[in-house]
Amino acid sequence: MSPKSVYITRLIPESGVALLTGAGFAVKMNPLARPMRRAEFLEEAGRHAAMICQVSDTIDRDLLQAAAPNCKIVALCAVGFDNVDLAAARELGVVVTNTPDVLTEATADLTWALLLATARRLGEAERCVRAGAWRGWGMLDFLGADVHGRTLGIVGAGRIGTAVARRARGFDMSVLYCARDAKGPIEALGATKAPLGELLRKSDFISLHVPLTPHTHHLIDERALGEMKSTAILINTSRGAVVDQVALIDSLRRGRIAGAGLDVYDKEPVIPQALLDMENVVLLPHIGSATSATRAKMAEIAAANAIAVLHGQQPLNPVQP
Repeated sequence: MSPKSVYITRLIPESGVALLTGAGFAVKMNPLARPMRRAEFLEEAGRHAAMICQVSDTIDRDLLQAAAPNCKIVALCAVGFDNVDLAAARELGVVVTNTPDVLTEATADLTWALLLATARRLGEAERCVRAGAWRGWGMLDFLGADVHGRTLGIVGAGRIGTAVARRARGFDMSVLYCARDAKGPIEALGATKAPLGELLRKSDFISLHVPLTPHTHHLIDERALGEMKSTAILINTSRGAVVDQVALIDSLRRGRIAGAGLDVYDKEPVIPQALLDMENVVLLPHIGSATSATRAKMAEIAAANAIAVLHGQQPLNPVQP
């Protein structure tokens, strides 16, 4: 192990690597376009002073024990940190950081792309065109749901949820939000706080923006889905396990809700065949923050956090459990 060695678990934009090498650190990076296998991760963990990790990496107690005491920091290229055992990291003296602000607008944009694509059945329509099955304009073809003037329910009113609400103003939508406490920024946009049950009953579109915690695991379960309108559409760009995937599939099959737009899944990258077969579901491969500028900034922030800690300074973005 070198005190100036940083391991990167997946390929990241070159600007992040350049910051590390420019600060005098040796960089080793997993060159494969897949998450590290467990044995590979455990082997590398204890060899480096810092690790730059992704949301797909499981940073549990065993991994942290293998990394400590050599590894001083796990710098996440993500806002969420449910993949890290924070109690073990604290106990073992490993700093954990994230990238909380930079991906807000990109993820809000992607949320709206999913909402519009699902409401207007864009996936079905494009598949029809690509398959050569379109035979010209038809008045009853691909009839979707109106978005303008409808009610949007936002579950979780942090940075991303608020950014989603800001965009709803352009569609003249009524916005309800559910959060533990009243949130001034989203209320300044005209949103109204409501209990989850009321939000589910009244909303035409429900968009999820909560972190994955024991409290939010399967927050949208069979009961919650049953409270939604039969015409409602569910959008999830937060974490897959916030939704009970089995209950969602059942609700979609039975027509208890009209559709879903999903960027995240319970057991990524595995997606149930039932979802793949459904025409009323738009499926994306966890690309909420996937713009060139956003991903570059995420890599740079993660690198800056690692550099600060390895220089004996306070990190820019320490995770606070």
